[in-house]
Amino acid sequence: MRERIILTWLLIAAIPAPAQWFKLTTPGIPRTADGRPNLSAPAPRGPDGKPVLSGIWQMNGKYLQDIASDLKPGEVPYQPWAEQLFNSRRNGAAGKNDPAARCIPGMPKLDALPYPFKIIESPGMVMMLFEGFTTFRQIFTDGRELPKDPNPAWFGYSTGKWEGDDWVVNTIGIRAETWLDNAGRPHSDALRLIERFQRRDFGHMDILLTIDDPKAYTKPWRVKEDLRLIPDTELLEYVCNENNKDYEHLTGK
Repeated sequence: MRERIILTWLLIAAIPAPAQWFKLTTPGIPRTADGRPNLSAPAPRGPDGKPVLSGIWQMNGKYLQDIASDLKPGEVPYQPWAEQLFNSRRNGAAGKNDPAARCIPGMPKLDALPYPFKIIESPGMVMMLFEGFTTFRQIFTDGRELPKDPNPAWFGYSTGKWEGDDWVVNTIGIRAETWLDNAGRPHSDALRLIERFQRRDFGHMDILLTIDDPKAYTKPWRVKEDLRLIPDTELLEYVCNENNKDYEHLTGK
């Protein structure tokens, strides 16, 4: 079984041990002569010629802790109030206010959880199933418009479309009390996330994430997050609230 070591509000996980589905061989995976998955093989393509996104993926966990970890100091264009709030959270004193401490990750945290998630492509919708929190995300591809006045939601409202070989997802309507990362970067109700999924080869995919929030930042800013394919396994159940004993003890530094 995969075993977890979890600090609840930080959402730090141990490296997964072998899954409980033993001797599982994922069909359609290119393999080397010794039978190991060949993750550097070319990306698969569907009948429409577009890269196939389906599979089980996992993100580099550093983006959960600090979404701007690859940026230089000063490259995040804060509005004054947002920078002040971020600085007040950096020492951990406000960690109890992070909804993730109550097992609600929000976006873009949901993508960056240190647990695998599964992408399932179907006509009109792409479904993302997350092992972390055992939750899901719907991204509609049926041509619908985003809602004009969305009721705030933890994961927002998402639509996706292809632009060349990039799958581009727009998300709005994310509840303003969520944090962009565990470091405490804030956002407002005006946040729009633009995720550009780029599958580089069979085992690697990038997300170019644009954070556009004129109330909290002086201009849109972008980060690049990397995903790796996790073959020959399946998602496990993980219910955050099952043993969440830390929240009542979170007091500060």
